[in-house]
Amino acid sequence: MSTPERLVQILTNKGSLPAGSPWADAVAQVRREHFLPDTFEVDGRTFDRTARPKRWAWAVYADLPLITQINEGRDLGDDAYQAPTSSSSMPTVMLQMLDLLGAREGDSVFEAGAGTGYNAGWLCHRLGSEHVTTMDVDPDVAKQAEANLAKAGFAPRVLCGNAEDGAPDRAPFDRVLATFAVSDIPYAWVEQTVEGGRIVAPWGGGIYHYSFAVLDVHDGRASGRFAGYPAFMRTRTQLPQGGKVRDFYHHEDDGTPSRTTVNPRDISDDPDALFWVDTAVRDAWHWLGEADDGSEEATLWLLAADRSSWATAEYVPGQSEYEVEQYGPRRLWDEVEAAYRQWVDQGRPERDRAGLTVDRDGQHVWLDREDHVIRTVLPAMRIQS
Repeated sequence: MSTPERLVQILTNKGSLPAGSPWADAVAQVRREHFLPDTFEVDGRTFDRTARPKRWAWAVYADLPLITQINEGRDLGDDAYQAPTSSSSMPTVMLQMLDLLGAREGDSVFEAGAGTGYNAGWLCHRLGSEHVTTMDVDPDVAKQAEANLAKAGFAPRVLCGNAEDGAPDRAPFDRVLATFAVSDIPYAWVEQTVEGGRIVAPWGGGIYHYSFAVLDVHDGRASGRFAGYPAFMRTRTQLPQGGKVRDFYHHEDDGTPSRTTVNPRDISDDPDALFWVDTAVRDAWHWLGEADDGSEEATLWLLAADRSSWATAEYVPGQSEYEVEQYGPRRLWDEVEAAYRQWVDQGRPERDRAGLTVDRDGQHVWLDREDHVIRTVLPAMRIQS
């Protein structure tokens, strides 16, 4: 059975859709197949409606994220990094995001990132199309989302543009949510949210971006804490932070060697460490390459988003010192090690003790209370248009 009722059952069984959820009727009534193309991908598997309709329908009403666009719809060749750039999000994560948003009947909502339109469809079903504005930077995606929503019987305002600028002509909004991860909460979202309103967005840089920032707006600033562990695609306005190592690794004979007493796996294997390191080390990403020869050795790669710099730290079991190599104008391992040691000196606080305040001066990460600011996060590098 592959129907909305099946999805309701799955989500209920998982505890994602508890009894009395205000979103239960939207899950049951908004048909996901209206928002999906005839082919999409899940974990590298292609689902084709024409070739295998039952298998396609099974995936539609599974609790899975469905990839609907790769590399912004451009064919970069089979050997290129296949970066997902649009999708229908995992319903469990959608429900978590919407619960955090706390939208109520009568609220106006701005959604940054229209995607397939499915999330906007849930919003329209509950709040009414007239209260929903959604925007996508990709004109083809925005056009398709509008067509999908119309097919499902909804008519929100669908815009094409940089959603990080908000929609000033439609503002103010009671709620703002993003369906893509951002390194910086745009101040435009704060300006366009009513006093007492809320912003929910996947937040973080390339080192760690698996948090919802849940911010309430008061007196021209937004402040709050982090929740969940969402995995969303990143904004297209910033340099990509991810890819194939070979595309970022160069001048391999020119690296500067050194040694460290910090175990690279103590960083890579600890989400709290990665979160705090990420607040200090921006415009870079990491990947842990594990040996496949049974040695349990591993290499922690640190790679600059602008491809100018890289670093490696070699993990060998039983060792107390580890080999490091760095290249480029940034000493990425030095940056990461310094941030990690600062986190250790602070008592290894968990992410849940952190908070974020966004004002005209930038983003300020704090520990335990808003007046205990740990650092002001540097703005991410932007793609030059």
